[in-house]
Amino acid sequence: MMIRRFRSAAVVLLLAGALLSAPPAGAAAPSYVALGDSYSSGTGTRAYLPDGSSCQRSVYAYPSLIASARGYALNFRACSGATVPDVVAAQLGALTPATAYVSLSVGGNDAAFVDVLTECAKPAWMSNCTAAIDRAQAVITGSLPGSLSSLYRQVRARAPQARVAVAGYPRIFNGEDCNAATWFSPEEEARLNATADLLNRTTATAAAAAGFTFRAPAFTGHAVCDDVEWVNGLSNPVSDSYHPNRAGHASGYVPLMGAPLTGSTVGITQGTVQSAELSAPALAQQQEAYAAQDAGIRPERFVLPDLKSPAARTAAARAGVDLADRASIEQADRAAEARQLSR
Repeated sequence: MMIRRFRSAAVVLLLAGALLSAPPAGAAAPSYVALGDSYSSGTGTRAYLPDGSSCQRSVYAYPSLIASARGYALNFRACSGATVPDVVAAQLGALTPATAYVSLSVGGNDAAFVDVLTECAKPAWMSNCTAAIDRAQAVITGSLPGSLSSLYRQVRARAPQARVAVAGYPRIFNGEDCNAATWFSPEEEARLNATADLLNRTTATAAAAAGFTFRAPAFTGHAVCDDVEWVNGLSNPVSDSYHPNRAGHASGYVPLMGAPLTGSTVGITQGTVQSAELSAPALAQQQEAYAAQDAGIRPERFVLPDLKSPAARTAAARAGVDLADRASIEQADRAAEARQLSR
């Protein structure tokens, strides 16, 4: 009898939660527009909407999960590869004076961060991670602040009443590289994490000036090579590498973005995920209407180091590396990296 009463009470609580999170019967669902890049579109979750684009939008991304939990009408414009100019040209048109909620993550592609990761994943004798990071940091401190400020002004002008929450980027690495096909050193990982921190500080400053809420994700204990990863390491498909996985969105980004975006904590249940999954056909059809605009966005793609390529063989010969000997590859890698860091 007590078990029956407990189950009945649980059902009542679940129904009450659903009623509280959903809009009143007959009321129009609040409009939510998700803008930005791959960290908002859901690249890394391995399941994408068939919307005629290469944007890699996923119902397991935090915008879809938040919209499903709150009963919001989502326009899912975030797209893998998007830069600030791409958001302006292809995504801002989704905003209207009736837009109630806006989420946004952008800036990483302006600094070519995926290209930096591609460079740093190679042995140092065939790449220059130090120079690649320096170039990215120069963009972040140079042109990006003005670009973000201009973008945020346009967001506010188009959606004057919207609550706007801006998402940052997590530290990807924990100081080790557990994949035999990449050559990230601890020093390189530390500098890459510092670059993510710099990007977050720059974004936070611009967001605060615009009156927007900024949140930086802390994936501490859940980085690449941790026991429970919230961000993928080298993946199959390779395009999913170094992006938040489903747990990263549900356990990392939803708590991070849910409260500032909606005004209260957003919890993810099995029902929330099922609701998000059921929304896939409608979201795909909705985004198909934007396919021509999305076609102008260059997809971001991490490229796996290829030590069999002609460029690798040429670089190996120049550095005196025996490509058949892992020890030779690694010894030359450490020596080349030390030379780069000393300049």
